Amino acid sequence: MSILTHRIAEPLLEFGHGQQMEAPKDGLFLFGPLEGPDGRSQVRLGVIGTESGVGLSRRWLERISLHIPGKVDAKGKPVLWAPAWPGFEACFGIALPTRGMVELALKSGDIDHCIKKNNRADAVRSTVLLFADAIRAHIRAEERRPDVWLVVVPDVVYRYGRPQVAPPPRDERTPSDITSFKDAKRFFQMGGDLFPDTVRDAETYLFSSNFHHQLKAELLQDGVVLQLILESTLVDRNLNITNDRRRGLQDEATVAWNFCTTLYFKMDAKPWALAHVRPGVCYVGLVFKNDDTPAATGEACCAAQMFLNSGDGLVFRGALGPWYSDERKEYHLSRSAAANLMTSVVEGYKLKHGKPPNQLFIHGRHRFSHDEWDGFCSAVPTETQLVGVRIKQLDDVRLFRPSASTPVLRGTALTVGDWSGYLWARGFVPRLAGYPGFETPKPLTVDVTHGEGDIVEVLGDILALTKVNHNACDFASALPVTLKFADRVGEILMASPHTVTAPPLPFRHYI
Repeated sequence: MSILTHRIAEPLLEFGHGQQMEAPKDGLFLFGPLEGPDGRSQVRLGVIGTESGVGLSRRWLERISLHIPGKVDAKGKPVLWAPAWPGFEACFGIALPTRGMVELALKSGDIDHCIKKNNRADAVRSTVLLFADAIRAHIRAEERRPDVWLVVVPDVVYRYGRPQVAPPPRDERTPSDITSFKDAKRFFQMGGDLFPDTVRDAETYLFSSNFHHQLKAELLQDGVVLQLILESTLVDRNLNITNDRRRGLQDEATVAWNFCTTLYFKMDAKPWALAHVRPGVCYVGLVFKNDDTPAATGEACCAAQMFLNSGDGLVFRGALGPWYSDERKEYHLSRSAAANLMTSVVEGYKLKHGKPPNQLFIHGRHRFSHDEWDGFCSAVPTETQLVGVRIKQLDDVRLFRPSASTPVLRGTALTVGDWSGYLWARGFVPRLAGYPGFETPKPLTVDVTHGEGDIVEVLGDILALTKVNHNACDFASALPVTLKFADRVGEILMASPHTVTAPPLPFRHYI
């Protein structure tokens, strides 16, 4: 078995006017985005939060409309991976209003009353419904709909709207009259109840105790795209605030780059795309998430994320089933479930392109079982080349450069035989003159487990897929987009029982 080293060239991205560059911020600053939002001249933004949060959003929208200086090091030298923000219209060529076309102000007292309930499931559910019902009421009453809703989340909701966090102090809690988790579990085990109040109380526990995930899941069927941001993130940096939350924030220009790139993508516009991709290629990442609700019967949710070179993606929910094996500590689909899921993916691709893909790569964290692979193959047309790829992060492999003061270069790869390799998706980046990390870079281990695929080509594709994360404006991510958001997508799909019937939706609804 031969071990060979490779240096995979940094993938190029395409921006406006057909121009190509390595770094997203460079390309957007010099040439603008690849595609605009269908002729719109202005962002249609809805804002919801407390009166204070809505006010902060106005100041923030005004701030990101203008130039924001970049980060400098201790010697006053510019940091290359944290350049200045040029302003929204200067970057994307579309106007950003300084206030939302819709602004919904919720009473902070109502939010406090809900989020501080002594039952955590009831607290999060009640708070989610405050926001969701206000948005739905506007949608029902008005024809003009915002492209994106900016949800300004009070810090008290962030503090208590997550699972496994300490509840509010006893003297601050508000009463909750719903049934206990134990009684709800007994209710589902017994098969239900005749009383509507009992049913409603028990069903509260079917929703996630994470405010972010539950709110996104709650509005999936309404086709609402959300961008959540904390009130404390929007506080003017000139104010002398030194609490823990503020200390953890990135510099203001980097926050603006990330926020605005995500906002632009969620408007159904394309900031950038991979410049050199084989025609007809499609990448799919598998998603699994256990059902931890009191109605759980040992089942897990399965879904697939389909991505193209532009970062466009669709999320397809599969069936619930006993996919997790305690013995192998892995998730595996049955043949029929795998076939049904892959049928949805192929049909989704055909709907967009008019024909099936030439190549379809399935990325997973485990080696696919025989039943799974047979199911995938049965749903894919004969003209489509199907390739199964396992991608894992390793902690036990490192490369060191004893004669150099910098880490291994990003794009370094080792191939072991024809089907396996190691890829350093994080490492020293010459364009940035640095390594944006804190420890010795770890590689991804990549195995072509099924089908025929050139391992160097597969590694190059994975490196390219680290550059189409439109949820930020980073040079690259540590994982390909097919796997980076797998856990979050699974958590949102399981955050509400309503998502069982949710149609396939663009990826921008989930990030």
